[in-house]
Amino acid sequence: MQQNYLNSTLKQFEYYKILGEKTFAQLSEDEVFWQFNEESNSIAIMVNHLYGNMMSRWTDFLNSDGEKEWRNRDLEFESVINSKVEMLDKWEKGWACLFEALNSVNAENFDSEIFIRNQNHTITEAINRQMMHYAYHIGQIVYVGRIIKGDKWLSLSIPKGKSNDYNSGKFSKGKHSGHFTDEIK
Repeated sequence: MQQNYLNSTLKQFEYYKILGEKTFAQLSEDEVFWQFNEESNSIAIMVNHLYGNMMSRWTDFLNSDGEKEWRNRDLEFESVINSKVEMLDKWEKGWACLFEALNSVNAENFDSEIFIRNQNHTITEAINRQMMHYAYHIGQIVYVGRIIKGDKWLSLSIPKGKSNDYNSGKFSKGKHSGHFTDEIK
């Protein structure tokens, strides 16, 4: 059961990582810095926040509190990233930290107590907490990307008005194994 949960969470995190990357691929250098207004976050700012959160939560997560004293959360919401390349580098480093940490979880340490801001969590609770947090922000990233691109947006799932075509294709293949991440093209 534990390994099934870990495998499932890895697939879920991979799915959200892919959604972000499919969004970034559609955006220009200037577009990742677009803000609706001064109070809203650009995609680059959201990536910077995700990076800071991932590095803090997943670095040495089995042994130290997920809110590291070296983290500067307030700075994560400032325009400190200077290029799309820098943004993508932080994106990759944050995810690498997360995947390395998740891959270190095993039957021997699965029952470890994890702390985030001095609050105890099971590994399952800590993973779920972060997964929902990342899904929330990646949903924002996708939505902002879609707003920026307008009618030039390439759907990341089933395009509007194409549900019947999509389902016909899926059901014509019969039952098969796989995961929803296989559906992102």
